[in-house]
Amino acid sequence: MTTSEGPETPDSEPGFPVVSSSPAEAALPAPLKPRVGKVDVALGVLNGVLGDYLHRQNNTLATPIGLYHEGRPLPVEREALRAAHPQSTGRVALWVHGLAVTEAVWAFPAEPTTDYGTLLERDAGFTPLYLRYNTGLHISDNGEALANLLQRLVAEFPVPITELVLVGYSMGGLVLRSACHIASESCLSWLSHVRRSYSIGVPHFGSPLERMGTVVAQVLRAVPNPYTRLVADVVDLRSSGVKDLGVARLRRQDWEDTASPCKPLLPPPGIAHHLIVGALGQQGQWLSAMFGDGVVSLASASGRTGPRDTSPLFPPENVKVVAGIDHVTLAHHADVYARLRESLAVEAS
Repeated sequence: MTTSEGPETPDSEPGFPVVSSSPAEAALPAPLKPRVGKVDVALGVLNGVLGDYLHRQNNTLATPIGLYHEGRPLPVEREALRAAHPQSTGRVALWVHGLAVTEAVWAFPAEPTTDYGTLLERDAGFTPLYLRYNTGLHISDNGEALANLLQRLVAEFPVPITELVLVGYSMGGLVLRSACHIASESCLSWLSHVRRSYSIGVPHFGSPLERMGTVVAQVLRAVPNPYTRLVADVVDLRSSGVKDLGVARLRRQDWEDTASPCKPLLPPPGIAHHLIVGALGQQGQWLSAMFGDGVVSLASASGRTGPRDTSPLFPPENVKVVAGIDHVTLAHHADVYARLRESLAVEAS
């Protein structure tokens, strides 16, 4: 793996180290049967698109928030947690997936039983816990549910938790930020165990693709034609979670009062926030600057409102750009894991 920590390269933005893509470094086990079946994958997509509707209808297809282990629900109960992780340590890493997927997104495509969590457990002793949730719900609703779940987890975990590391991919990073905000306001004790968090391809200031859908719907609805307005209604059939993702609405008041612009939600103090950002381009900066990882812009994934933002949400030195990688691949790539391992494994040595 090659890194550049010094002068700016053509694919980097000023002050952001770039990691060039390279073959996997870790020795991975032989492929085994996938832990998450095709039905679960389809339900992840369905919940991303219609999850809020399914939830309101009390439909059994709505995914309840909870921990999952090897594709099955893992109750937040001491004995169940001990059975799933008999070698539990006090260092725990929580992995939170993104929109319209499940925890299966973390798996390396050629090695379905290997992901960042299992590798980090092997290399640094962090017990991996995987969250599954209804990505069609409001981000704030999932944040509140996660905050309460983590409070139970700290009480029920079979050994005392000494450190809880939060890792969010795409929408998952926004859900984690919402949960931390709620925990801070409610003085929930689990937040005191969090010293480090990781955002992987997270649209901290929203996703331009979702905002494009909003604009298209508004334009079509302005045309005085019933058929055009019908098309606008179809275009606007996006779940609450998807709409929140467009402008990074992390608090309930953000979507209850849409007339007022969302105010940036500052991260809780005392937590080191690290961001891993994908960039499509390797030949020229313009490709990365214009398209980011293909879904999230470089600025949004770096916690900035734009390239000239002088007051980013997170320290620029904690932002690492991985060149030549798209949004989906960020969830299961050797170079991304190398960045995680490089930081998280320090205390294990």
